[in-house]
Amino acid sequence: MSMNRIGYYLKEGICGVFDHGLMSFATVCMIVSTLLLMGGFSLLAVNINKIIADLESQNQVAAYVDENLSDEEAEALGGKLLEVGNVASVTFITREQAMESFLSQYEDNSLFEDIDASVFRNRFIVNLEDLGLMETTARNLADVPGIVKVSAHLEISRGFITVRGIVNAVSWAIVGLLLVVSMFIMSNTIKLTTFARRNEIAIIKMMGASNGFIRWPFTVEGMFMGLMGSCVAFMLLWALYTLLARKVAASALGFLKIIPFGGISLYVLGAFVGVGLAVGVFGSRVAIRSYLRV
Repeated sequence: MSMNRIGYYLKEGICGVFDHGLMSFATVCMIVSTLLLMGGFSLLAVNINKIIADLESQNQVAAYVDENLSDEEAEALGGKLLEVGNVASVTFITREQAMESFLSQYEDNSLFEDIDASVFRNRFIVNLEDLGLMETTARNLADVPGIVKVSAHLEISRGFITVRGIVNAVSWAIVGLLLVVSMFIMSNTIKLTTFARRNEIAIIKMMGASNGFIRWPFTVEGMFMGLMGSCVAFMLLWALYTLLARKVAASALGFLKIIPFGGISLYVLGAFVGVGLAVGVFGSRVAIRSYLRV
């Protein structure tokens, strides 16, 4: 392909964008909206998955030992607990250590100075591998002979897992719907161009011009609108994500670790550009298809 032909394609494609400024603007806005929602929900899903992964790495349940067992017999249960599925590690906590941990929670523990370690149970702190299997694992731990009770924060794990599922489902549904709408609007935008030039296209076609020669300017037009929408959406998402991350850090949810945008910016930019160009190329080729049948 010669440089003159490439220059012609670029010139015609870019001019087509500005010749139909209002529809082109609407198309770019739709692409920006699509990418913003897609990126927003995707980043929300990524952060929720990261939070859940952090919880899984720190997630613990407490398995309480039968008080009739001696310290040695209680500690020996650790091997059986490790054999339970989804258990990453176990830590044995004696009655004395449990009492010290309890008293350390109070600045003034003089009220508890008469408490004896015997009122506490020996226990194991069990680290899990998969937060989603907490409920099943807790039941399996409770079935181990010598374990009388298992304390697990099931509501928290269920909540995060439910949120993750909802966010993933909503993300795919919204992204799919908006991609279809974006392609439809872009297709109609380029159809205006092709309709206005339908006689010219027919003449060029009958003079022997190939379908590719006719199609490429419209493809460039779609690619240019897709690229513009990608860049605008990326900058807006960067600003909004950074602002939201600062708000979260300064709020009561500051304990949540938000992934810095700088660490994922290249992935986001690559995805935005790829989706924007794909929408532009597909929409333009669908629009021009019927006018090439002469």
